[in-house]
Amino acid sequence: MKKTLCCLTLLLWSHWSIAQVEPITVATFNIRYDNPGDAPNTWDNRKAVVGNLIRFHGFDIFGIQEGLHHQVLDLTNLLPVHDYVGVGRDDGKEKGEYSAIFYNKEKFKVLESGTFWLAPETDHPNKGWDAALPRICTWAKMEKSENGETFYVFNTHFDHRGVEARNQSAQLILEKIDEINTGDLPVILTGDFNVGQETEAYKLLKSAPGMKDTFDAAGLVYVNNGTTNSFDTSTSTERIIDHIFVSDEISVKKFGVLTDTYHGKYPSDHFPVMAVISW
Repeated sequence: MKKTLCCLTLLLWSHWSIAQVEPITVATFNIRYDNPGDAPNTWDNRKAVVGNLIRFHGFDIFGIQEGLHHQVLDLTNLLPVHDYVGVGRDDGKEKGEYSAIFYNKEKFKVLESGTFWLAPETDHPNKGWDAALPRICTWAKMEKSENGETFYVFNTHFDHRGVEARNQSAQLILEKIDEINTGDLPVILTGDFNVGQETEAYKLLKSAPGMKDTFDAAGLVYVNNGTTNSFDTSTSTERIIDHIFVSDEISVKKFGVLTDTYHGKYPSDHFPVMAVISW
């Protein structure tokens, strides 16, 4: 009888432990490169707001786009519990915009990471197809501190002009996910894809076997605007070009486009997109 009760207690404890796995808040955020011509929306005026927004909404893992090296360093100073992986797209070191992945280092550990270029030649800085600029995807294999589970995060920024480049980049990323994720682990893909939900590139990613858009999968969707704003509070759009895709085994509790403002201004010319997930 005692043995039966002991086994039952362990079983109930096991189910309770699984149920108590902490959800992860993931996000994608094009922070806008440090452009003096954006005044009064310069990085120096915005950076503290960006950091506080991230902290307030509790981003555990987030991918940025357009961050220059000094902006990435500013974020690490503003977010003391976060670290990052990533390189500049122009030289594979510190030059050019990053598609860095930031993560809460108290909750996660990076086991492996890398960056590839969105081009036929993926291992060095270059432009692909009809792209106007070099484009990259940064990835990380991560481990949860709470239970040792491993998963992958990919973060990217598609070209703003080349339609063929965006279509080819979508296909390339799916191929790279299969190539890198040999253990068939859960996958999170974040980015500024520069494509709306009506485009070929978006549909390729959304319909890929084993993948889904968190916008569609979320139990609660909070979207009052599209994801770009051009720093103009007098206009709005319905178009979502910043996306978070996840693999099928990941459940999505919430999805939102965060339209935070400060003194009548926006923290960036893109709104961050956030999802709360678990598996």
